[in-house]
Amino acid sequence: MHRRRTAIMQNTTLMNKSIELFCGTGGLALGLQNAGFQHTALYEWDKDSCDNIKANIAAGFDGISDWNVYQSDVRTVSYDGLTGKINMISGGPPCQPFSLGGKAQAYNDKRDMFPEAVRAVREVMPEVFIFENVKGLLRKSFSLYFSYIILQLTYPSIVKPQGMTWEEHRTLLEQHHTSNRHGDCEYNVVFRLLNAADYGVPQLRHRVVIVGFRKDVDAHWSFPNPTHSKEALLYSKWVTGDYWARHNMAMPMSNPLSKQAIKNIRSAVEECNAPLRPWQTTRDAIGDLPDPQSKEAAAFDNHIFRAGAKIYPGHSGSVLDEPSKTIKAGAHGVPGGENMLVLDNGDVRYYTVRESARIQTFPDDYHFVASWTESMRQIGNAVPVKLAEAVGSSVYAHLKEIDHAKRRYSNN
Repeated sequence: MHRRRTAIMQNTTLMNKSIELFCGTGGLALGLQNAGFQHTALYEWDKDSCDNIKANIAAGFDGISDWNVYQSDVRTVSYDGLTGKINMISGGPPCQPFSLGGKAQAYNDKRDMFPEAVRAVREVMPEVFIFENVKGLLRKSFSLYFSYIILQLTYPSIVKPQGMTWEEHRTLLEQHHTSNRHGDCEYNVVFRLLNAADYGVPQLRHRVVIVGFRKDVDAHWSFPNPTHSKEALLYSKWVTGDYWARHNMAMPMSNPLSKQAIKNIRSAVEECNAPLRPWQTTRDAIGDLPDPQSKEAAAFDNHIFRAGAKIYPGHSGSVLDEPSKTIKAGAHGVPGGENMLVLDNGDVRYYTVRESARIQTFPDDYHFVASWTESMRQIGNAVPVKLAEAVGSSVYAHLKEIDHAKRRYSNN
């Protein structure tokens, strides 16, 4: 049976062109756009997420007017004619098969879309790809399947024959990997578990990022170094007091750190050759927003109070003077209370959509047009914009350097 395939637009120039699969509401795409990539097509199955991106395009959000957003099942997408015309493929294959909060069925879950990510790489053969997923992908129980994902991305041209199990295909890929028979469509693949807080995101959010460079691209690339640290935040709080001064607050009388801990923090920060900035806190991110129940809140888009937040055992919110807990998009609520905020007086309330968007480092003029529940789901599923930009900028800089080297060589 032949499936109807959605046609993808073609480009005639090769510069910094990219396509994105499973784009959600656009967090990864925005970060990579900021890094220098130009998206020619974005694909997403969920209509509400597509509608949200389209609403921002229609509203004139800067830099995305040329985005072409397709509500489409990626299994129907045709990449005919794109080989050599797309520099990068990015995306976040649905994470539910690997999420710690889901049923964790991995390869038995019909939502596992890594095979489609591999197909896109095989058919387009971009210079580089960037894929993101939850840290649950690295669970011990998934280790064999994760190694299979990496092998598929390394050798995307070795297709699993019909009727072959994934275990048998993994064996085939392992045999090829240890042989001396290698083809053209191969990639050097690396992955790392990154904490978004280490890159300026005001949130403790651990994500697996997988990056692969085509083997003819001499990238010599590695993941960008962190720019922020917990030690620098503790230093600004309990050594210099700069954190409290910045927020026009008196330094608390009670210091929670021991003398030895203070000494260790001093050493870590003052003796560092490349000083890092403090982790960003929830207060850093949303402290300038008015109380959502005040009249002033009306001046801010998506900043509407939602009642009903409660604390109970195992269900607590994020405190203001630490990075936020991970903003989540639970299908049956958020059991740990990650979408709640603990105020200075001890009261709790839900994050507004705008506050959650700031925690995920979306710009204030990027709007969310759906209900609170749907907008929070989209935001919780998104890649933090700053994290995407940090990785994307490093990748883009390497591609640009390689391109310049090729031009110098061809001119000599």
